[in-house]
Amino acid sequence: MFSGKVLLITGGTGSFGNAVLRRFLDSDLREIRILSRDEKKQDDMRKKYSNPKLKFYIGDVRDYQSVLNVVRGVDFIYHAAALKQVPSCEFHPLEAVKTNVLGTENVLEAAISCGIKRVVCLSTDKAVYPINAMGISKAMMEKVIVAKSRSSSATVICATRYGNVMASRGSVIPLFVAQIRAGRPITITDPNMTRFMMTLDDAVDLVLFAFEHGKPGEIFVQKAPAATIETLVHALTDLLGVLQHEVRVIGTRHGEKLFESLLSREEMAAAEDLGGYYRVPPDLRDLNYGKFVEQGETKITEAIDYNSHNTTRLDIAGTQALLMKTRFMQAVKRGEDVESEE
Repeated sequence: MFSGKVLLITGGTGSFGNAVLRRFLDSDLREIRILSRDEKKQDDMRKKYSNPKLKFYIGDVRDYQSVLNVVRGVDFIYHAAALKQVPSCEFHPLEAVKTNVLGTENVLEAAISCGIKRVVCLSTDKAVYPINAMGISKAMMEKVIVAKSRSSSATVICATRYGNVMASRGSVIPLFVAQIRAGRPITITDPNMTRFMMTLDDAVDLVLFAFEHGKPGEIFVQKAPAATIETLVHALTDLLGVLQHEVRVIGTRHGEKLFESLLSREEMAAAEDLGGYYRVPPDLRDLNYGKFVEQGETKITEAIDYNSHNTTRLDIAGTQALLMKTRFMQAVKRGEDVESEE
């Protein structure tokens, strides 16, 4: 599928971009293009990988022309560029719209114009029943993906949706480790809060699956276990040999949920169970809504959402086993000074 082809990764200097890049560097792709705004991170990546396959482009998905310039000559796109920090999006919601919604529109429009074969877009569990600006912007992004896929026959556009990716940049695990190392209290929001737990390698597996099997407008979700914040803290303090480390409960922050959902009740009613994944077909209703007004859908009434409270629940040992699959925790155990999973 990828032999001799060109892949573009937008937001390629982030945690997801690095993980996808590592997997694809060993493939028979002819060229991998990285599009991002951060020249420092690009320079770091250039030195780190020192691979002739890699080409770096400074640009911004908000700017259609800069996207168009890098898309020409590409076969496949993995669209990971996004604003993903909940607090920053809460304070600057229009910035989230510009990057996550309009930026995605630019990428997809350029892809269609240039006849790109496949585009896989990155979404998040926060897009399901969203209560914060980041989740709302990602939910709108998904609507843009489905709408664009309706009118795109040559370019296959689909999406992958993730829960928490362990130790990724800006996530809670690097924060907890930094607090432990600095001798500060571990600050948790609610001990009973649950979050899906998956590794970056799991995330890349889902990307590859979507590239191979995705049809227009589909969303792919990987089944993932979850852990409470309390379990996660106990797993970390045990791994680092500081079982009596102080823990301070600060309360649920603005824009946070007690649990996250990877699939809504409505999506679960339509989802196809593929074993390790769920495939959610697009809503392809046309503008004639008559049958949906006059006839109900019993499957939706009977369905329940797929969330971090009702998925497989990890205990401390299970959480530790998953933590030790990450490069970040392996480096921490070796005593190295690392900031996040890359």
